[in-house]
Amino acid sequence: MATAIKKDDPSIAMHAALEKQRADFHSALPESLAVRKDRIDRAIAMLVDNADGFAKAVSEDFGHRSEEQTLMTDIVPSISALKHAKKHMAYWARGDKRKPTFPLGLLGAKAEVSYQPKGVVGVIAPWNFPVGMVMVPMAGILAAGNRAMIKPSEFTERVSALFEEQVPKYFADTEMTVFTGAAEVGMAFSSLPFDHMIFTGATGVGRHIMRAAADNLVPVTLELGGKSPTIIGRTADKKKAADRIALGKMMNAGQICLAPDYLYVAKEQEAEMIGEISGSVSTMYPTLLDNDDYTSIVNGRNHERLQSYLDDAREKGAELIEVNPAGEDFSSTNGHKMPLTIVRNANDDMKVMQEEIFGPILPVMTYSAIEEAIDYVNDHDRPLGLYYFGNDKVEEERVLSRTISGGTTVNDVIFHNAMEDLPFGGIGPSGMGHYHGVDGFREFSHQRAVYHQSKMDVAGLAGFKPPYGDKTWATIKRELKK
Repeated sequence: MATAIKKDDPSIAMHAALEKQRADFHSALPESLAVRKDRIDRAIAMLVDNADGFAKAVSEDFGHRSEEQTLMTDIVPSISALKHAKKHMAYWARGDKRKPTFPLGLLGAKAEVSYQPKGVVGVIAPWNFPVGMVMVPMAGILAAGNRAMIKPSEFTERVSALFEEQVPKYFADTEMTVFTGAAEVGMAFSSLPFDHMIFTGATGVGRHIMRAAADNLVPVTLELGGKSPTIIGRTADKKKAADRIALGKMMNAGQICLAPDYLYVAKEQEAEMIGEISGSVSTMYPTLLDNDDYTSIVNGRNHERLQSYLDDAREKGAELIEVNPAGEDFSSTNGHKMPLTIVRNANDDMKVMQEEIFGPILPVMTYSAIEEAIDYVNDHDRPLGLYYFGNDKVEEERVLSRTISGGTTVNDVIFHNAMEDLPFGGIGPSGMGHYHGVDGFREFSHQRAVYHQSKMDVAGLAGFKPPYGDKTWATIKRELKK
């Protein structure tokens, strides 16, 4: 196996790696299913062999994150996605038979769609799930027969270093390579002429990625974020809803692109809902500072950003409810842990309702009629996720049919992302393109149209050949009929 690439000038090294991968890709075409399965097996082996190492690296990068959480949210989902792809890829790769336009099928013509690997795929991963956001999409990338170049986040340096150390032990550099470094490395990476690129991260950065990709006409998959609403119907089981919202909001300290970003609840049920959420959080996290189950904010910069959102909301009239079950003094610690803060009387003048929160802050808004919540969602950027709680099927259908989001979970949050047979992706400012399962296989494949002409002179029979005459007009008149 190859050793890690040493990079004095990252742009030169990255271009060289890309050309090396592309040359090897072309010489190896067609990529057999056996080769693809072998790569998937090696990806699984890398994760299994280094599960503890990745968990420790994530915790060190965050200041603290439990080993259990990293195993549950990064390692296990990645292995599951890779195993799912390995099991189903032969079926996905068969291609699709299509019907030739009448009457060509009667004359012996055939049509089909074949799935070809695109070539070299660039993967730009975020810091919040620094292993999973590399390896879950890798299932579709490898199953489709592609090579991969990876740029992990500079905010999770230890995880990035571990990837850089371990990938060469399991993959030749013609199959998979890793480039680490700060923003300038990321900019150079995003400007490479890949055959496809996937970026997971903030919407603002996604715009820069798309501009860079445009110079080389690189197709992109953008998995962004936004403000995922949680709408609580009047018929919802408030205790159950609170437990599930608290779990989704407090996991990774809210540093999840699909975390419930804000709550919309009936005005007369607001106090009850806030009380239930506070109680659920207190049950799961009776203490926070020394609680191994609770994650730290990733760094000081993000901690300050979140605190500024709270200061802004307070100055603009919000009521801040800190859920701090043990009454701990967070100001006396050098760490970056934060308790959940529920923001009542939130409005669009506040930063908490303008920016993706990505932390343990939960704004609450109220409605008199459910249509107010629907209209609010539709008046803002389309979110990555939308969550509805309630037992009124008519209302549920109204919420789902009259809003548009990347994905939806009913009577829970986030779980649609855990379904490997469902496409995961955003729409508009929350992203473009999908992966997971067959959708990931197709996202990273070229759908090639293949047409086999019959032995007959179809063009002549249809009057397509000059000189035009009676046959030509017979075809035209037939097609112009209503």
